[in-house]
Amino acid sequence: MENKMFCYQCQETAGCTGCTQMGVCGKTPEVAGMQDLLVYVTKGLAEVTTKLRKENVAIEKSTNHYITWNLFTTITNANFDEAVFVERINKSLDIKKELLAKLSDKSGLSDAAIWEDYSVEGMRAKAAQVGVLATENEDVRSLRELITYGLKGLCAYMKHANALSKENEAVDIFVQETLAKLLDDSLSVNELIALTLETGKYGVDGMALLDEANTSSYGNPEITSVNIGVGKNPGILISGHDLRDMEMLLEQTKGTGVDVYTHSEMLPAHYYPAFKKYDHFVGNYGNAWWKQKEEFESFNGPILMTTNCIVPPKASYKDRLFTTGSAGMEGCKHIEGNEGEVKDFSEIIALAKTCQPPTEIETGSIVGGFAHNQVFALADKVVDAVKSGAIKKFVVMAGCDGRAKSRNYYTDFAKALPNDSVILTAGCAKYKYNKLNLGDIGGIPRVLDAGQCNDSYSLVLIALKLQEVFGLESVNDLPIAYNIAWYEQKAVIVLLSLLHLGVKNIHLGPTLPAFLSPNVVNVLVENFGIAGITDVENDLKILLA
Repeated sequence: MENKMFCYQCQETAGCTGCTQMGVCGKTPEVAGMQDLLVYVTKGLAEVTTKLRKENVAIEKSTNHYITWNLFTTITNANFDEAVFVERINKSLDIKKELLAKLSDKSGLSDAAIWEDYSVEGMRAKAAQVGVLATENEDVRSLRELITYGLKGLCAYMKHANALSKENEAVDIFVQETLAKLLDDSLSVNELIALTLETGKYGVDGMALLDEANTSSYGNPEITSVNIGVGKNPGILISGHDLRDMEMLLEQTKGTGVDVYTHSEMLPAHYYPAFKKYDHFVGNYGNAWWKQKEEFESFNGPILMTTNCIVPPKASYKDRLFTTGSAGMEGCKHIEGNEGEVKDFSEIIALAKTCQPPTEIETGSIVGGFAHNQVFALADKVVDAVKSGAIKKFVVMAGCDGRAKSRNYYTDFAKALPNDSVILTAGCAKYKYNKLNLGDIGGIPRVLDAGQCNDSYSLVLIALKLQEVFGLESVNDLPIAYNIAWYEQKAVIVLLSLLHLGVKNIHLGPTLPAFLSPNVVNVLVENFGIAGITDVENDLKILLA
C-alpha cells in the first residue's frame, strides 16, 4: 500500500516502525505533510538567521520566538488543524523573505532557505518531497530525527519560559544553528553524534530557564495534597503545561461561581504557592491525557487545552473543547493571544455557567510537590534514611503515559518494588502508580512527584545534590536506577540531557524509539548503557542490583 504519510516521532507509532496511512495520534496525512513542510521551512529560516548573525546582523526576539513556536506546534498531539500550519508556513516565508533582503552573502544557501510557494497546492507538493524519508542514509536519518525531536522538546520548554518573560538567547542561537546543520549533507555520523550530545547540553539550559521562570513567577512547589473529587459548582477543566494560561484562567474565573480543575499534566499547578490563594481551584479531575475521551465526557463543562496532549474529541463534547497557544483542533474554538497579552477566556466561562457540575469519578487525594527545593528541605531526613539503610534505592520513573496495554508494566513494576525503595517521578507517567497506596519510609512518601515533564530538571538537581552530599565522583555511583517511560519529543530532550550529564544505564520503554537505527542504538548501548525493558521480575533484578 502506498504511503500517504510517514511519521515515527512518538512511541505509539504504528507497528513501532512508522505511521503511513493515518497517525495513531489522529493526525491526517495532510496535517502530517504540513508539519513536515513547516519543519523544513523553519530549518531554512534558521539557516538565514544563522548566516545573518555571522554578518553581525541582530535577530529580533520575535523571530527567535516564532521559530521556537513553529517547532512546538509540530510535537505529538499538539495541533491537528491544517489551516494553522499553512498560516505558520506563510508567516515563516514572509519573515525569511524580509531577512534574506538583509543578507549580503547569499551564496551556498540550501533549497530550504530559498524555497517559496504560498499556494496550498504548492505546499502539499513540496511536503511530499521533504519528509523524514528524504534522507536516504538510515543512520544519518536516525540522528537527524533524534536531534530534531530533541529540539522540538527543547522549544516546548523555551516557549513556556518565554511566556513568563524569560529568555536565553544562547539557546535560541543553538537551536537555529543546529536546524541549519541538519540541512548539511556533508556532516558525518560522528559529527551528528556530537551534535546530539550538544543538544542535550542546551536541553539542560532550557530546563533550567523554565524552572527559573516557573519558580520566580509562582514560588517553589511545596508538598501538597490535591483533591481528586468534585464540588457542586460547574467547572472548567484545564490541561496541558502552560502555567501562564492557568494563571489567567484562575484570575478570570474569580467570583464567577465556576470552579477550575486540572487534568493530566496540569496537576502540578496545585503545588505552586501562587495558585493556592484561589479558593475556586478545586482539584484534579481524572488521569493521564489518553483517558480524556471518557473523562472529558463525564466532566460536563468546557475544557481548555493549553499545549499538547489532545486526543481528537468525540462529537459529544467537541463543542466544549477549546484550544490556545500551540494547541489546535479543527472545528474547535481557538483562544488567541500572544506572549505578554492577556487572553480572553470569557466565552469559556459563560459556557461553563450553563453546564452541569462534573460527574464524580473518584474521591480522595494525591500528594505531590517534591520538586528540588522541597526535596532539598528534606535532605537531612533523606540522607539519614539512606545511611541507616531505610532507603536502599531511588528509582527514576519519569516520563510519559500512553494508551498501550504494555504500559501497565510500570504499574506492576511500582507495586513490585521493595519497601525500601523510593520512586522519583515527573510527567504523566506517574498516573500509572500515583494513586497506589505505596506508603512511606519514615515519613518520606515512596512516590516523590516533582511535577510535569517540564520539571524533570528537578530530578537532575536532586541526583546532583545527593552526589554532592555523599561525596561521590559520579552521579552513576548513587543508588539510583532509571526506568523511564517515553512517549513524545519532550521525553527525547530529557533523555539527551541525561546523556549529556553522563547518566548511564537508562532503561527506556515500553519500546525503544522507532527512529533509532540499529547502528545508532548500538552507539547508545556501548557508550551509555541504554537498554529497553523486558519483564518486571527480570528488570527488578537488573535495576536493583
